[in-house]
Amino acid sequence: MPLDSYLATRSAQFRQQVARRLDGSLTEEEFRPLRLMNGVYLQLHAYMLRVAIPYGTLTSDQLRALAHIAERWDRGYGHLTTRQNMQFNWPRLVDIPDMLDHLATVGLHAIQTSGNTIRNVTADPFAGAAEDEIADPRPVAELIRQWSTDHPEFQFLGRKFKIAVSGAAEDRAVLKAHDLAIRIREKDGARGYEILVGGGLGRTPMVGQTLNPFLPAADLLPYIEAVLATYNMLGRRDNKYKARIKIAVHEHGIDEIRRLTETEFTRRRAAFHGADQALLRDLERQFALPPLTAGDDTAYHAAREADAGLRSFTDTNTAPHKAPGHAIVTVSLKPFGGIPGDITSAQMRALADLVDAHAYGELRFSPEQNIILPHVPLAVLPELYKGLLAQGLATANAGRASDIVACPGLDYCTLATARSIPLAQQISEMLDRTGLDADLGKLKIKISGCINACGHHHLGQIGILGLDKRGVESYQITLGGTDGDALAIGERTGPGFSADEIVPAIARLLDAYLELREDEDEGFLAAYQRLGPDPFKSALYQD
Repeated sequence: MPLDSYLATRSAQFRQQVARRLDGSLTEEEFRPLRLMNGVYLQLHAYMLRVAIPYGTLTSDQLRALAHIAERWDRGYGHLTTRQNMQFNWPRLVDIPDMLDHLATVGLHAIQTSGNTIRNVTADPFAGAAEDEIADPRPVAELIRQWSTDHPEFQFLGRKFKIAVSGAAEDRAVLKAHDLAIRIREKDGARGYEILVGGGLGRTPMVGQTLNPFLPAADLLPYIEAVLATYNMLGRRDNKYKARIKIAVHEHGIDEIRRLTETEFTRRRAAFHGADQALLRDLERQFALPPLTAGDDTAYHAAREADAGLRSFTDTNTAPHKAPGHAIVTVSLKPFGGIPGDITSAQMRALADLVDAHAYGELRFSPEQNIILPHVPLAVLPELYKGLLAQGLATANAGRASDIVACPGLDYCTLATARSIPLAQQISEMLDRTGLDADLGKLKIKISGCINACGHHHLGQIGILGLDKRGVESYQITLGGTDGDALAIGERTGPGFSADEIVPAIARLLDAYLELREDEDEGFLAAYQRLGPDPFKSALYQD
């Protein structure tokens, strides 16, 4: 079925289900599984619609459609998540079918952004542009997305199942924190995939393990299907907190999971006759680089020398591009004192225009709750910067301490046990007020409002977990986490801090780091690994 027909059919079905809920024919309990299949949550104050942005990639026109939805049916903004989706926090239930219809006009939807199924497939936000890339992972991600959407065998798994794909030397897709991850590899001139399994955060954080170090390219879909089938058979359903594949890997061991997967793969491989590989080749053509035109960058270098703001922005918010004369630009959605990941409809429209004018009409959502412009000629960077500055989108802090990742927390979420957003704002304001943000260099702070870890606090060099302690918000600090190639879970420091104590405690911690580091080149994580936790705990608890 063509995509537009499929989305129209799904939207019409949901419209009927909404009507039945509104007239009382369906109770909320009966309606719940139906709305979750369409990405609709019931939060503290309103319904929430989570829109899938497959592998984080979208066009300027799709961003304009999101802006229209935010303005017409919500409160004028959208929120980027750590899974490269966009959430609308205030829609009326009666309006959601209209929102889905509008999304469908630009090929977007909210299918499988919730429920115990295969969720939105994520990818390296620098995909297709990164200097260290072996191959663009998005064709593989799209192949998996098409295969997994409405897959009849995997619509009612024991729990949600998250997949990430990368094709680069550096892991920017948080691979080892996923249920299943795919990394493009090359061996003896042949293309293949490393398959990782069993990662995840939440109340039982675990680091993913290599299931297959080099899977031949033609075997990818049947092998993934075998992994899912093994999990579907083996995964626990008696306790939802122990139902993720990471628990199955932990309880049975990676060797047994590998054995069962290989047995299932042998049985299923014969059903794949090459149509998947033909589709992948077609997808690779569709994801070809746009016709890049670098232009003369002499004026750019002169502007950098003359404009300290542009120099700071390009030093901090750009990364090397595979094509000469181009850069990858991060548009930070973390202004000092702002809400991490929020972007207004006016900013979305203005950014769409800037992307059309200066960045080939393409952009990405990142797991860091920022927006990436993957292809920007150096020659146009000064004009792009001016446009971003006018919209409040030119904060030069990508990767710095104020580039805080935070979940919506208790301001929105029914599962949250503490607020995340106000804390992120307070820490950001403190970093700006004290000048610490500039002094600290690269440093990742991540905040979750509950044990489910949507803010990835386990992976923060400084992680903060909000908990309810006898009716009072308490914030637990972890140190030493990292989300890169050497992904590691942060270590708990000790007792939590009250809402009034947590920001001063973080300030003491950061001051101690500046005193303890060997020189300006030693980052927080390196200093923590060299010295161990004791001096940092002493600063936190004022021993």
